Amino acid sequence: MSRVSTKDLPTAAREVEEFVATGGWDQPPQLFALVPTAHLLSEEPDLVGQVDPDAALTPVAQEALPDGDLGAALGTILWPEAVVGCALAQEIVMLPPEAESELPDADADTVNAAAVDHPAAREARLVAAVLRDGTVACVLRLRSSGGADGADGEGVDEIVEHPGLAQNLTTALLDTFR
Repeated sequence: MSRVSTKDLPTAAREVEEFVATGGWDQPPQLFALVPTAHLLSEEPDLVGQVDPDAALTPVAQEALPDGDLGAALGTILWPEAVVGCALAQEIVMLPPEAESELPDADADTVNAAAVDHPAAREARLVAAVLRDGTVACVLRLRSSGGADGADGEGVDEIVEHPGLAQNLTTALLDTFR
């Protein structure tokens, strides 16, 4: 199996985000196994021509996650050795720090509903990706306010990349390799 560099993870995270973005907004969380491309092509020769042979990692979409607590769903996952990493794409609502103090002190569903309805709320898609060795990459696409998908010329989605964007989520993803 070819070696995967830690520099390959941000590229895979961007690829996952771009793939999910083709489906538009309002999608459920999606999980991807990250497999070394050389290994994948040696095990599945029928994929030649369907995946980029020059890519170090190939994201492989997994079955839909169950509804409910994402953390609980991730806690049930164990990956085979061939999977060197994983990525999760999910839509989130972001608020500026000063708006968080305006949220009610209540159960998670009530807080989430209040966050979605807050005038300063911004919708975003977060992709958190990890490798078995602890390497982390995150990509965040902030939904444009100009249109439904940012593709109508009225708005452009903003992309932010930083490994520290989702520490709780990346920790949960790393735990799937325990």
